Amino acid sequence: MFAAPPPTTLDMSPDHPVSRRMRQLAEPRHFLLRRGPNDKETALSQVISVDEVRKMKAFFALTAADGGHRTAIIDSVDEMNPAAANALLKLLEEPPPKVTLFLISHQPARLLPTIRSRCRVLRLSPLGPQDLSDALTLAGGTVDPGDRAALAELSGGSVGEAFRLTNLDGLKLYAGLVRLLATLPRMDRPQALALADIGGARGAAETFDLIVTLIDLMLARLARQGATGQPVPEAAPGEAALLARLSPDPAAARVWADLAQTLSVRARRGKAVNLDPAALLMDMLLKVDETAGPLAQR
Repeated sequence: MFAAPPPTTLDMSPDHPVSRRMRQLAEPRHFLLRRGPNDKETALSQVISVDEVRKMKAFFALTAADGGHRTAIIDSVDEMNPAAANALLKLLEEPPPKVTLFLISHQPARLLPTIRSRCRVLRLSPLGPQDLSDALTLAGGTVDPGDRAALAELSGGSVGEAFRLTNLDGLKLYAGLVRLLATLPRMDRPQALALADIGGARGAAETFDLIVTLIDLMLARLARQGATGQPVPEAAPGEAALLARLSPDPAAARVWADLAQTLSVRARRGKAVNLDPAALLMDMLLKVDETAGPLAQR
């Protein structure tokens, strides 16, 4: 009868004590799960390991000081290795009482179906070019005004992905990929080898992963172009004409979509068992070339 009215928004004042503690990563009822240091503790690990998930489970095994609700953010669940994903699944199957888990995912379709089925989906709209640029600036990054639209298009409005693209020259790599695919259906082999060598260089694991992501993104954009018949906003010079030529109809869209489902997964699995990264990238590009040949003959 005398209870406070239920909240109508998730907004909280920046001056609220909980807001201040969250910014300082000092809130005792909250756990942030993200990539930890690598084995040598010289940099962040490429994945979220099962050890990090065990730390979260140990946190929830303790009793909250005030008996209230507790929360955890997994940022991002896409970065979990298989062992970590399975450990998280067990936690989702039998969640602790008074606990809310927030799973951030940039590619939900790649998550284990058993994880997705146990979550309530909240889709967030991607940031537009100006908002994304402002967010990067506030976080200490810089964006050339002429690159804002391309960066927003390739990052999907994700600030984290935009940071990765800017730090690893992602826009330049994607422009090179567009120039390479413009030579299809007879791919320019020297250009392809040069791109593969960039991702296969010693100490270039992050660049390898980014190039795989950009190839996957290109295939997805080809599928979208053919399926909708609507021009996709250009993320590199000449891209619109390239997409229209290689994917003119829904039949071509299905071919590119099928290729996208298997290609990047195979490359990342090959990298996980220490196959030559340059050879893996070259294999991806040759598969794209092989797929474009029959489409060009229609």
